Amino acid sequence: MMKRIIGVTVFLFLFVVSVRADIRLPSIIGSNMVLQQKLANPIWGWADAGEEVTVTINGQIKTVKTGNDGKWSVVLDPQEVGGPFTLTIKGKNELTLENVMVGEVWLASGQSNMQWNVQNSTNSGNDIKQANFPDLRLITVPNVSKTTPQDDFNGKWEPCTPQNVPGFSAVAFFFGRKLHQDLKVPVGLIHCSWGGSSCETWINPEVVAKIPEFAPITERRVVFEKEKPEGGGNQMVGYLYNGMIRPVLGYGIRGAIWYQGETNAGRAYQYRTLFPTMIQNWRNEWKQGDFPFYWVQLANFMATKNNPDQSNWAELREAQSMTRSLKNTGEAVIIDIGETKDIHPRNKQDVGYRLAVLTLKYDYGKEIPCESPRYKSATFDNGKAILKFDFVYDGLISRGAVPAGFAIAGEDKIFHWAVAEITEKDTVIVYSPKVTHPIAVRYGWADNPVVTLYNSANLPLNPFRTDDWQGLTVNNR
Repeated sequence: MMKRIIGVTVFLFLFVVSVRADIRLPSIIGSNMVLQQKLANPIWGWADAGEEVTVTINGQIKTVKTGNDGKWSVVLDPQEVGGPFTLTIKGKNELTLENVMVGEVWLASGQSNMQWNVQNSTNSGNDIKQANFPDLRLITVPNVSKTTPQDDFNGKWEPCTPQNVPGFSAVAFFFGRKLHQDLKVPVGLIHCSWGGSSCETWINPEVVAKIPEFAPITERRVVFEKEKPEGGGNQMVGYLYNGMIRPVLGYGIRGAIWYQGETNAGRAYQYRTLFPTMIQNWRNEWKQGDFPFYWVQLANFMATKNNPDQSNWAELREAQSMTRSLKNTGEAVIIDIGETKDIHPRNKQDVGYRLAVLTLKYDYGKEIPCESPRYKSATFDNGKAILKFDFVYDGLISRGAVPAGFAIAGEDKIFHWAVAEITEKDTVIVYSPKVTHPIAVRYGWADNPVVTLYNSANLPLNPFRTDDWQGLTVNNR
């Protein structure tokens, strides 16, 4: 009997010890991570309620007591570029994180074109073989869809090597590689995307529910959950915010890059509000100010049409461009590198490059051309449209014998292909013998337009229209 009592006592002691809440960290905080330079970086985790936790790195010591919910967090003082450092977290147990760097950190998110990996991109063999960048660090958040907010995910930071880069986001890698090589600082990339996902699934559902315009989005989730009370999927409002954004929310970043919109193309007018809502939601909840946010405009895709026509993809591109009204935002135009029969352009090198030059200019002060030419103004005189453009740098050029992609219309709102002539470095004159009194011009306004205009930096002219006539998707919600 005594032996049995002793045995039970030992078992209970070991059980109590085993369930003691040792200090635990989220996956986003670990060895090989990059901390954002010149930023007060949050470090957080879990332990016993009331436990004292001390965080030490590079001469800094921060101490905090865990709350009743077992959560704790400290904020590190801003640091300059450097490393490798050792970061220790000590309470009843001690954790040691090795090879921690301080540099630049970017979040990469979106749908399949952001998820598209390096090994499936054009001519990626040499890119993979040469991908030995110890100070370029990668972490991927796995595809997790949840109806409630999550606080962690299964993943880890790794230095970039030829072994682990093939499956990583190609756009994120080529973007990060350019920053790393030009800035010569450590770069951390947080990859967080899911193919086929909608914009609304990346937004806090509580934010969406407060906006009357988005009532149909909220209602779709309600109906979906009645049919599938286990939830799931990658399009319902908040699901990927809960499962993939929430676990990294607050980690110190410089900014974000984004490649998404295909799934929302049928609701392009709604995207005018939905997309900036997402950006502002992330900025508000990250609590790091209006951090830079750059996106990829949708590429050309599907069959080329013989005559000018309406296009929901053109309307989605327009909605993306309109989002530049938000502070610290920018757009990489890739209307020239899409593929007719594949929604996934294989040329991800140029996509990453065009994103990178935007941030190198606007966030890191590099004096380089970075913007695609952009429509500025139009005047109509004597049967012709005189168009002016910004960001032409040394001037507009046409890759064809004559500029293509322009259409012109009169008061009947019927568009006809137009003749276009570059008359000055920032000026194009457009006209058609079929339109005597033109009042509107469009350029690249199609799913897969034939376009030829570039600036001297070899960046394509952003598709545009001078009119605001009602489009295909105006009533789609």
